[in-house]
Amino acid sequence: MTQLRNRCALRRSTPIATLFMLACGGAVSYGPITPAPTSSEELITIHDDVRVSGLDDRRFNHETYWNAVDPYLGEAVSSRVAGESAEGREIRHLTFGRGPTTVLLWSQMHGNESTASMSLADMIRFFNDEPDHPMARRIADGATIHMIPMLNPDGAERFQRRNAQGIDVNRDARRLQTPEGQLLKAVRDQLDPDFGFNLHDQSAAVRVGQSDRGVAIALLAPAFNEARDVDEKRRRAMQVATLLIEAVAPLVGDHIAKYDDTFNPRAFGDLMGAWGASTVLIEAGAWENDPQKQHLRKTNFVGILSALDAIATGRYAQYDPDVYESLEYNGRRVTDLLVVGGTIAIPGIPALEADLLVNYEMPLLQQEGVIVDIGDMGRSEAQDTLDVSGLYLIPTAEAIGEDGGLDTGAPAHFIVAEDRRGRRVRFVFEGQMPDARREE
Repeated sequence: MTQLRNRCALRRSTPIATLFMLACGGAVSYGPITPAPTSSEELITIHDDVRVSGLDDRRFNHETYWNAVDPYLGEAVSSRVAGESAEGREIRHLTFGRGPTTVLLWSQMHGNESTASMSLADMIRFFNDEPDHPMARRIADGATIHMIPMLNPDGAERFQRRNAQGIDVNRDARRLQTPEGQLLKAVRDQLDPDFGFNLHDQSAAVRVGQSDRGVAIALLAPAFNEARDVDEKRRRAMQVATLLIEAVAPLVGDHIAKYDDTFNPRAFGDLMGAWGASTVLIEAGAWENDPQKQHLRKTNFVGILSALDAIATGRYAQYDPDVYESLEYNGRRVTDLLVVGGTIAIPGIPALEADLLVNYEMPLLQQEGVIVDIGDMGRSEAQDTLDVSGLYLIPTAEAIGEDGGLDTGAPAHFIVAEDRRGRRVRFVFEGQMPDARREE
């Protein structure tokens, strides 16, 4: 018997909406002098029209990204080369609007965190194609929007977190050793922004608090000192975060969490606050049946545009920071796959009944599984469980070490068979489940 069951499916319920309404006295009052916002529902429809083609696979590189975005530059959105990466790839600084409030957004400082770069591409097209849309006009009149998409193009080229020098750019805010970190600091110093948006992706395995709900969006108004004081600029960031909850809830419900607010003196988001900007971190997590993060691409588009509109009009000041503060933190991380009930049969070694825990190197696509634990996993939790009761797990050559044994860290490659020698094969697990065996 083999069966794959999902224990932690994302559920689309919305108690956050109830919390929000209570905290805001039933509804947000925008006041007679503040323009009514463009609704999240309208922005969802707009996104369908301005979604930039060519970015359907989240593993795009520098050339692919700018080939997709370039047609929408040069009119409403200006572009300049702000500098180069360690390997000489251009890093662009884009600008939209002419208003007095300065906003700086940067994405993909971790090269394998591309969701917000896609969302910024769609925003750029919206500004270019719809400059007379009421929201675009409000943003342009009230703010000047500066964007640095794909800050780490060398990392994007490899789809890896770090830059070509092996440095985590988001931990280079203090020493400024990387060309990418130096560029971001130079742009910040030139602009002295009022608001900043630090745009990232986080692990698909994270849950909201102690619940079984996966985190789709995590938000943070970063601390600017060890005491985690809340001054006026950090309070403004919390108000923007509350607005973001309202904007994205129609898309992700109560799959919203708060990121850890421990101060990190090496991190750009934290130091942007120390340097004077009201900064918001947005982390795109995961969503059911969204391996290329296209739903979260839309979610970011809706949330970020709503926030820019509120900043440009000053409407963010009507939001209660306590709604953001009441979010549950990012909680536990759940292993990707638990394999139970099988007997591990390694040639030349006695067979034994044992469970396996497997994490995927590509978790959204559920590919490139790696063994993280072996033995009695009776109390372990996983997103999926593969029951192979009564069957043998025979590691393939890819999983066996040079000494002929099996260990954690090995590729999860094995034959699932009815007999120890593997003559009656049910299927082969090569780092992922064959589609025909999936019963979700």
